Amino acid sequence: MEKRIAIVFGTRPEIIKFSSIIKHCREQGIGFFTVHTGQHYSREMGKIFFEQLGLPEPDFRLSVKSSAPFMQGEHTGKMMQEIEKLLLREKPTDVLVEGDTNTVLAGALVTAKIATVKQLVSFRPRLGHVEACLRSYDRSMPEETNRVIADHVSDLLFAPTEQARENGLKESIAKEKIFVTGNTIVDALQMVEKRVQSGNALEELKLRSGRYALLTLHRQENVDVRERLHSILKGVSEFSRKHGIKVVWPVHPRTKKMLGKFSIAIPKEVRAVKPLGFLEFLQVEKNAAIVLTDSGGVQEESCIFRVPCVTLRENTERPETVQVGANIVAGWKPEGIAEAAEKMLSRKRKWQQPFGNGKAGKKIIDIVLRE
Repeated sequence: MEKRIAIVFGTRPEIIKFSSIIKHCREQGIGFFTVHTGQHYSREMGKIFFEQLGLPEPDFRLSVKSSAPFMQGEHTGKMMQEIEKLLLREKPTDVLVEGDTNTVLAGALVTAKIATVKQLVSFRPRLGHVEACLRSYDRSMPEETNRVIADHVSDLLFAPTEQARENGLKESIAKEKIFVTGNTIVDALQMVEKRVQSGNALEELKLRSGRYALLTLHRQENVDVRERLHSILKGVSEFSRKHGIKVVWPVHPRTKKMLGKFSIAIPKEVRAVKPLGFLEFLQVEKNAAIVLTDSGGVQEESCIFRVPCVTLRENTERPETVQVGANIVAGWKPEGIAEAAEKMLSRKRKWQQPFGNGKAGKKIIDIVLRE
């Protein structure tokens, strides 16, 4: 049966990590279509990412919204309804989801449910989970629930590392379902490497290479709790004052909203800027003295770029970055942040990134075609 792959995404990180898979499908003439759920609501920012990665506009846009950020069930349910209608109409042979978002949960559950009614709908799509078997072991994070459920209903699990594969095996996921492929973030960074090197984002932001810290902050457990958001900014500003390193902060729309709601002033040591395009962000990230973040993807990117990272959370689903010496998990209290940042500033950048050789996208599609 000829393959027709549905690639379902909804956030900017998912677009980035699917980019090499989409390009490989196009180059090899493999049948596929893309579905954008609209989980990241900035259409303009999404457009920039497609353009900079050389990707076609999505074949289908669902533009699903929830009435409030905490309405996780409503958000997931609305996406499930729209994804189900689309998949029943288009009848793909395989559905690919990536990561740990509500989009992943919705796409995974719908595909698994359709598989149970093959006799009624005349097709049975397989579910593939890209970046499978990551674990923080913190069920207070919505992302952890999403990734665990997606893994356990998937037919094909594309684990980025051997450690991720071991996570799946410990949960009794059948070993024949799990494939270690590397992480497609390496593919994406290699695809844009020359443009990152030749970009002018530093000049436009008046930054000097190696003379600033980069801050990113967006996870709900940090930005939706006043005490934590205030505490993190206090720790970042204390580090900045002690070491004389200015901090540049592309402020996520969600975080900006919560700063206003909580009446939290941005410290004078922190320079807030508008969100950056993919290439601009990578230029700023690659040239930073240190990265302070609560993002899983930024932990990976900084590790690959050999830029020291401090994770502003109490756990990470990317433990490989800590094990190779690229990252310290600092938590959200000021003293922990300042101490971790000081350690990372003095650490030699000799680690080897653990995420593969940049051929993950090809490996994933080859497995989908073969299995």
